[in-house]
Amino acid sequence: MLEHLDTGAGTIAYDVTGTGPLVVLAHGMGDSRHSYRFIVPELVAAGYRVANVDIRGAGDSSTGWASYERADIAGDLVALVRHLGGPAVVVGQSISGGAATIAAATAPDDVVGIVELAPFTRKQSFDLVGLLRNRTHRAGTMQLLKLMTTGSLPGWLAYLDIAIPTKPADWTEERRRIESTLQQPERMAALRAMTKTSPADAGARLGDVRCPVLVVEGSADPDWADPRAEGERVLADLPDGLGTLVVLDGVGHYPHTEAPAEVLTLLLPFLGRTLPSVAGDQRA
Repeated sequence: MLEHLDTGAGTIAYDVTGTGPLVVLAHGMGDSRHSYRFIVPELVAAGYRVANVDIRGAGDSSTGWASYERADIAGDLVALVRHLGGPAVVVGQSISGGAATIAAATAPDDVVGIVELAPFTRKQSFDLVGLLRNRTHRAGTMQLLKLMTTGSLPGWLAYLDIAIPTKPADWTEERRRIESTLQQPERMAALRAMTKTSPADAGARLGDVRCPVLVVEGSADPDWADPRAEGERVLADLPDGLGTLVVLDGVGHYPHTEAPAEVLTLLLPFLGRTLPSVAGDQRA
């Protein structure tokens, strides 16, 4: 059932399924909680209470927020964990991967583990050599630039076609749903605002994280010339021993959509290690 959390600055939409230890799912920009459609049922079946969130400006959450920085999204996620009763593991993709970092750093009693899927968690630098050498990276970057500069919906849809090299069976319907949502001017405005944020606020907090971190990259992610190197840099900025990196071969920027079985193979053991032991009792 769809619910809303009033933060005072706007409302965050979410739904909760299942019982047990809490897992919070947060999607990337231009998307919605529907992004985790293949993940939620499996987590519920494994004995978890899953809160699937529309981040501010997306899905059924309100628009017109003053800011869409990762720190703002992190505050929303922490507020939701406290509202539902944590602690929780937060799973964040892309912009929400950075938000998960900040949530863990600022609320260690509430966030006991984070999973970052293709995260933008560090300050980015322009990689001219990477653009010249990596055709996929170049093509994806060009489409994102169209979106940032002109609000081009075709540019965003073309980016998605590059960023998800192996399409899920329902991709035609899902792509149509995303297109319909972003035809709403207020939703497109939120997406463009997110493209102009910097992950530097998340990168500045990597050293303050105290919980286990799982970073999942796709080797075919067009957002970086070398996704593995980006993941390794995230781990290097964390305290020693906290982070684990897995790179999924041939997967793009949406591993939870493109390779949900592989993501679950990584996610379920991580949850078993980081959430209260009652999770194991419920699955027994």
